[in-house]
This record gives sequence, C-alpha cells and structure tokens, in this order.
Amino acid sequence: MSGNAPSFGETEERMMLKDTLRRFLSDTCTDEMRLDSSSAGQEDSSGIWVQLAELGVLQILFTENVGGLGGHGFDIVTVFEELGRAGAVEPLLENIVLAGGLIADLGTEDQHALLREVMSGRHQLAFAHTEPGSRYDLPLVTTTATADGQGFVLAGNKAVVSNADNAQTLVISARTNDALDSADGISLFLVPAGTPGISMRGYPRIDGGTAAEIELSNVKVPADALLGKPGKAFPAIETRVSMAIAAVSAEALGAMEAAKELTIDYLQTRTQFGRPIGKFQVLQHRMANVLIEIEQARSAVLNLAAVLNSGRMQRERNASATKNLIGRVGRLVAEECIQLHGGIGMSQEYALAHYARRLIMVDHEFGDTDHHLERFIALSQAQEPVHER
Repeated sequence: MSGNAPSFGETEERMMLKDTLRRFLSDTCTDEMRLDSSSAGQEDSSGIWVQLAELGVLQILFTENVGGLGGHGFDIVTVFEELGRAGAVEPLLENIVLAGGLIADLGTEDQHALLREVMSGRHQLAFAHTEPGSRYDLPLVTTTATADGQGFVLAGNKAVVSNADNAQTLVISARTNDALDSADGISLFLVPAGTPGISMRGYPRIDGGTAAEIELSNVKVPADALLGKPGKAFPAIETRVSMAIAAVSAEALGAMEAAKELTIDYLQTRTQFGRPIGKFQVLQHRMANVLIEIEQARSAVLNLAAVLNSGRMQRERNASATKNLIGRVGRLVAEECIQLHGGIGMSQEYALAHYARRLIMVDHEFGDTDHHLERFIALSQAQEPVHER
C-alpha cells in the first residue's frame, strides 16, 4: 500500500490503525527483542501484549456482538501485516483469531464473558486441535470426549499447541461420535489449563514464541464446558482456520516488505568497485522480481480478506490458493534477500534472519504449498463441498 491513498478494503479507520500500529511497533519491537524471543522462545517478554490491549488492538479483532470493535477480514489483515513487518511474536493468532474466535462463534453469553478478560490483556487462550500424525488433516481427531454423568471425560494427545505455556484456558477439540476422520462428531470444550489430568511439555519455536505437546488423561469437565452443539464444531473450526490463514498470510506479507526494505537499503549502501552494488543491472533485475512477487502476494491476501464471510466453497478455495502462493513467494523472497545480502544475511544478530525464519515457518502452518495445491484442485473439482483432499 503506497502513498496515502486508500487501497482495496481500507477505510480511514483502518489507515489510522495501520499508522498507529506501525509507529508503536517500530518503537517497541527491537532487534534485541527479536533475538531474545527466538533464542529463548519467550512470548510476551516485552510487555507488548498488555500495551496492544490498552491500544484497543485486541478489541479490533473481535466482532461487536461480543464486545469487540471489528473482527472483519480487512481488520485481521491490517493488524497482522503490521505485526509481520515489525517481526512481533505476540500471540494474537492463538488468542483471538483461533481460540477466542471459536468462543465468540459458538459460546454462550456466559462463555463470552471470558472474552472481555482476553480483550483486556489479562487472560490468554490456546487452541488445542492438531494431533500427532494428523499433519494438516483438520477432521482427523482421535481425542475422545465421553459423556460421564453431568459432564465429559477427555482423553488423547495434542501436538504443537502454540501459546499453551502462557494460556490460562484451552479450547480443546475432541470426538464425541462418528469415525476418526469424519468432519461430523467433533466437539469443542473450554478447559482451564490447570485442570487435573492435563500435562504439557513446552518448547521454543525457531521463529519465536512457544508451543507444547499436551497429554489429556482422564480430564473431567462439566457439561457447560461444551462450546456449541455436541459433534457440530467442525464448520466453525474450518472457518476459523481460514481466518488464521488470512492472518498468517498477511503477517508473511509484512515480513516480506520488511525483508525487501532491508535488502534495498543494503544494496544502496554496500559498495563494490567504487559504487553501490544496487547499481549492477543483474541485481536490479533480481530485486525487481522480488517486488513483483510481493505485489502479487498482496493482491491474494486482500482478495482472501474480502471473501472470508462468503460461502464455504469460495472462502476455502481462496484460502488454499492464497496459502499456496504465500508459501512459494515467501520462500523466494527469503532466499533472494539472503543471497543479495551475502554472508550477513545469515547472521543470527541481523533482523533479516528472523524474517526469513518466519517466512519459512508460515509455509508449514495450516498446510504447506503442496497440501493447498492439492486441496485447491479438489475443491475446484468437487460438485459437493468437501472437507479435505
């Protein structure tokens, strides 16, 4: 988005939000903070989370019916592009787009009350859905929820649960009926992280933040822990994952922009044979290709933001097409920017290394390029809606 003219999907309010976020994050997200986050795996170590809540950014990602100020597709991509540009690792995706969004979509009025704590920055969430061996197959849930008197007993394992170490409440998917790979029969439960029977093994992620492996052993929850109707949670999960794809794609777009700016600055200042290396035509051509690919990625992200509230088939096709493109372009941008820098581009202390790691990791979140290419083909050929390949 160049200049001061609004782009597709931008309003005056979103432009003000973007400018405010960019100023705030440029002052608070330093190279030292990113290095500490990547090496120690600590989210929220800088207190940025609380400050984002005070700025109202967390509210902007929720809809008005639960006390938020927006929650639309363009609100999501505006916020996440600026997070990506700054290299911030705050857990907005886990807290709001996924776990918080599912509570907003399926929860009762009493359950919605928890979201006010989230929006204030005093409470954190995590979405425990992926399981060992499930890879990118969303309906493959083997964790079980067995009715037991006035509640349920959860048993199973969850893998790579982002922000689990920091969360006070988990949104856990479990199967209440039907076959293990069926989209029907999946339910969601709102479970305090300290509930007896929950054990976690946390670890740092290479791009910053933390994740955890979770074991559920005879975890007893009351009936009112259920989110929505039993066995009918999958459509909401699929919708929220598409929103998460829009969010991480916008974050990747911001990271690409930051990597591009670092590279242009380097090409203009690094000299060889008495002149800046950016004067060499072969490097100009490679940089021009990077610029074209980033603009193509931007168009895909904006298009996905525009259709998030459309029908399922249109939304899911666009989500897979966008994720496939972002994965390919992100890898190209990371590789080209590192190569144009030379050795310094691989230095842990240099900001480009953080952006490159994040771009590579985005490709593996919610399905990589190959997965989404196959899924897009299947969705395009399907006469009736399909859930996976």
